[in-house]
Amino acid sequence: MNNQLRDQLLGLLARESYFERELTLASGRASNYYIDCKRTLYLPQGAYLAGELMIELVMAEGIHQIGGMAAGALPVTDAIIQAAFRRNYDLRGFFVRKETKAHGLQQQIEGAFQPNRITAVIDDTITTGGSSLQAVEAMKAAGAKVSMAFALVERGEGAANAFAGTGLKYRYLYTAEEVRAARLGKG
Repeated sequence: MNNQLRDQLLGLLARESYFERELTLASGRASNYYIDCKRTLYLPQGAYLAGELMIELVMAEGIHQIGGMAAGALPVTDAIIQAAFRRNYDLRGFFVRKETKAHGLQQQIEGAFQPNRITAVIDDTITTGGSSLQAVEAMKAAGAKVSMAFALVERGEGAANAFAGTGLKYRYLYTAEEVRAARLGKG
């Protein structure tokens, strides 16, 4: 992995995405900090760096389809599939809705999803893995062979055990502590 690119993205996440204040996470847990990766992923440099770094993890695992629960997975999935194009790597992207769409094609999974492909679930920041596991259920029901979970930032609050319990391998780029240390100038 290119450590210079990794350091650049860490700096962006620390500066643009890290906030200290009391709030409730998607998992329902209280926290005194929040990492809003979308603030970094919707910057051109952030999207490029995340794509270039994450595609290395994806390719190393032989993944050919990636997506996760809307909205957390959207910008990171987009960044990765663009990096796949730059590398001429066969990768499809998609996202999972919380509920099946009531109109149009009435799908729960949207995008370039295909059954029977080696698939990974992704999210920008993962705490317990609950949203990702909900997405995995929908992927498997649609015929995907889900083998991996990926995150840009891992909060270290149970996701690794949750994924292991369902037989998924898990990889991520940063821990929340790395982002926090970079923000506080301790990295």
